[in-house]
Amino acid sequence: MLELLSFGENGWGTVILSATLTTLLLSLAALAVGAVVGGVVAAAKLSSHAPARWFGAAYSVIFRGIPELLIIYLFYFGGSGLVSLVGQMFGADGFIEVPPFLIGALAIGLISASYQGEVYRAARQAMASGEVEAAVAIGMPRWRICQRVLLPQILRYALPGLSNVWQMSLKDSALVSVTGIAELMRASQIAAGSTREYFLFYLIGGGCYLILTLLSNRAFTRAETRLNRAWQRRTVAQA
Repeated sequence: MLELLSFGENGWGTVILSATLTTLLLSLAALAVGAVVGGVVAAAKLSSHAPARWFGAAYSVIFRGIPELLIIYLFYFGGSGLVSLVGQMFGADGFIEVPPFLIGALAIGLISASYQGEVYRAARQAMASGEVEAAVAIGMPRWRICQRVLLPQILRYALPGLSNVWQMSLKDSALVSVTGIAELMRASQIAAGSTREYFLFYLIGGGCYLILTLLSNRAFTRAETRLNRAWQRRTVAQA
């Protein structure tokens, strides 16, 4: 067992560690994509224009209603087909494969955006409207209102919900193994199939996911505590 888990030539430790890092990077990229798109979705759902609200509602329904694995398949195979078609229009020959990491980050990120959009929308609605009205009354520009008033408070209210969305994205990254990318789930499958030690390597894979989750919980808890302390100091200073 020690030899199988070692970092030597005959061990799988390096492969598992590299796959864990790939899973972490994939989840971070998906979280970033989801933050940008989720912000747009939240703004659309809070808009006073009906078409924008319809777009936000349709996005949430579609990406939360279709299974995640199906979305990954659509993006991986459909995306490669679309890129190949566009390439052929410009003279390229053959099938053009889209990088699996890019497709995985985009697919999981767009799924994450449907949930992040709801988190940001709820955070915005939890804010007191008086602060924004006061900022407008003193002539503060819109970009400054977003920077000094909206974004800090939205982040404070949204952080607990973002922790749940992050853990969901972390577990959804296992679905990207169907595209062939060597993330944690795929590496565990390869190691288990090569050594016939299925229980051992699937247990190791589950333990790595659990470690990432525990570290993530600790990071989000510390961030939430620091934001709350900063907000309390600001409130006391204003009083």
